[in-house]
Amino acid sequence: MAVSGFDIDVPRWDQSTFMGRLKHFANITDWRTALLPDSRLDEAKALVESCRAGSVPPGTTEEQLHYAKKLYDSAFHPDTGDRMNLIGRMSFQVPGGMAITGGMLQFYRTVPAVVFWQWVNQSFNALVNYTNRNAASPITPNQIGVAYLTATSTALATAVGLNFYTKRAPPLVARWVPFAAVASANCVNIPMMRQQELLNGIAVTDENGNKLGHSKKAAVKGITQVVISRITMAAPGMIILPVIMQRLEKFKFMQALPWFRSLSLFLSLSFSSMAVSKLEPELRESILCHYGDSVQYVYFNKGL
Repeated sequence: MAVSGFDIDVPRWDQSTFMGRLKHFANITDWRTALLPDSRLDEAKALVESCRAGSVPPGTTEEQLHYAKKLYDSAFHPDTGDRMNLIGRMSFQVPGGMAITGGMLQFYRTVPAVVFWQWVNQSFNALVNYTNRNAASPITPNQIGVAYLTATSTALATAVGLNFYTKRAPPLVARWVPFAAVASANCVNIPMMRQQELLNGIAVTDENGNKLGHSKKAAVKGITQVVISRITMAAPGMIILPVIMQRLEKFKFMQALPWFRSLSLFLSLSFSSMAVSKLEPELRESILCHYGDSVQYVYFNKGL
């Protein structure tokens, strides 16, 4: 069915509900979009921009517009509109994260293996964090380097240290060391990579997208949410999977086919709001002065 007057920026699903947000993020993290060529992504961007300008090509259906917006959201930065690098896109998290998680969970017994896989993981995380940063708060190459080295050092110190102390512990405890390293590194990597947002604040808007100012408190809330969500996302695979693998290794077919352990591991594996009353006093007074009580909440891009 052809469409006219279609608002492509209106969420396809109700963002005020859990299922609506789940469907939205499942849509933009679809790993299949990572396989598409740049030319196809650029076509989707052109269609989205045409729709925003009120010029929908004749014969375009609503489903085609939804799919174009899906590709646009999966590959282009929400602040700059620039195409993001492939590895840093959230749609690459499933294949990329699955491979790295499998490596960390399988090769954890020796220090060289722990060091290698933690370095790979932190390099991957640093690229993802930089790619999905709030682009309104620029970060210098020096700050990027410090953030990367700090997070990598934290992960290595945690992994190697715990690996040493768990040598006499039950085997399952040693399998959980990678998760502890990932969690501790996330607590350092994300705030360090996005330190400019903490220092200078991030832009906050009303529900219609009108910019109201910058807030450091909004930055703290957004980055905290990202840290918690990253650790929560890693928890199921890195806590539950080792338990399953330990039970499976008791069977003869797993002992006879050690490569199957690795295969089993590999196969198993944006915006926020804040009440005006919780903002900085000066920003809160500015909003009240200009808008009165009409603005109760502000909205901001917390990154992913």
